[in-house]
Amino acid sequence: MPAARARTFYTRLFNLALCSILGLFMLSPIGCSTNPATGKRSFTMYSWDWEKRVGAEAANGLAEQFGGEVEDVIPSQYVRDVGMKLVQGIEPGVPELEWEFTLLNSGVINAFALPGGKIFFTRGLAEKLDSEAAMAGVLGHEIGHVTARHGNQKMSQQFGFNLGLAASNVIIGASDSDSDLRKYGQIVVPGVAIGGNVLLLSYGRGSENEADMLGMRYMERAGYNPVGQLDVMEVLLASSSGARQPEFLSTHPYPESRIEDIRGLLSSTYAHTQGNSAYVLNREQYRRKMLEPLGNLPPAPDTQTTTTMLHNAALWCAHCSEQVSLAD
Repeated sequence: MPAARARTFYTRLFNLALCSILGLFMLSPIGCSTNPATGKRSFTMYSWDWEKRVGAEAANGLAEQFGGEVEDVIPSQYVRDVGMKLVQGIEPGVPELEWEFTLLNSGVINAFALPGGKIFFTRGLAEKLDSEAAMAGVLGHEIGHVTARHGNQKMSQQFGFNLGLAASNVIIGASDSDSDLRKYGQIVVPGVAIGGNVLLLSYGRGSENEADMLGMRYMERAGYNPVGQLDVMEVLLASSSGARQPEFLSTHPYPESRIEDIRGLLSSTYAHTQGNSAYVLNREQYRRKMLEPLGNLPPAPDTQTTTTMLHNAALWCAHCSEQVSLAD
């Protein structure tokens, strides 16, 4: 083997070994930790401090992309009050975060969370709801994304998947041009890439269901009737329109699927909250503090934005293409 070719071969071999070692470490229990909110072990590459920092950086200017915060202090403060009430029920072990809850002056029906506890809730969605419990369902869902560290998990999974593909490409590139490895590898690797991305989409759907579950937990702890979460999903279902791609190719499960899961929880885990006056809906309070003040304002603009910020992987609910989603 000529010297130059030998150096190239051993360089590729070294890179392959390095990638394989890193990949095995990332996918092994050594790189996992138990999440205090879910009780599950998951791999997260980034620290809580990193999440706080990246969330604060991404939040700068984001509100302006959605029309800014609603100026009327009554509904804006109402969102903050309910949000802060819900975070009192998060699990021990979740570090102290800089929670912020912002009511955006946007007609888009959406809500989303940033790492570190920055929660955004659009006026378009607020105007579709009819109770404080339903709003608590939206905010609780977003809090669940933060405490479960779904954004961190998503980025860690994507990094590990890309690392595995890179290692495969190194192996194929180092093989002889007429070998079976080269011949079949050039066919198999693209297929694995497609299949892997579909698998990562399923992780996204699982995160949405998990956030629903956590949101209902925080609602119950704060004294809200978890049926408000069901009310939200029915609003989103009614707001959905047009052809939809297959669920397995979507980052979010269909509202119908989530409604079925929520009903299951209402009839089992949270059966004690149904018909129990200790768990409130607060429809009148919502009308007085949210719907009436918003009704006195000019209509909210449709601020559906194509800003690249919304395609940042750190945005847990706004990274998908569907406009109508309980976020993100």
